[in-house]
Amino acid sequence: MEIVFHTRNGELAEDFRGIVKEKLISLDRFSITIDGIKVEIIHEPNPRFGKSSHSVTLTTNGSGPFLRADGQAFNDLAAFDLAVNSLELQLRKHHERAKDYARESLRQKDVVGE
Repeated sequence: MEIVFHTRNGELAEDFRGIVKEKLISLDRFSITIDGIKVEIIHEPNPRFGKSSHSVTLTTNGSGPFLRADGQAFNDLAAFDLAVNSLELQLRKHHERAKDYARESLRQKDVVGE
């Protein structure tokens, strides 16, 4: 999975990239094909925004579904956590829809040759 970072009006902490990669790679457990994720971090310099001055947008691309999740909070990590939770819910919903619930039991299957 390719992870692309894009930052506006600010700098990223060194450990932030590691945390992001670790959490996004853990989303592979849903068995949904995601070729890449774009992580867009926006810092709002206006002090009136206060608690929502940091915004993180996650956008998936590739052969799997197109998903987008946003999070706004007082720092990058908190905003990223909100966005990852939203993306995880979308992936979980997509994974549940893809399951096959119409399984037949052995009693219901026709036996070939009889």
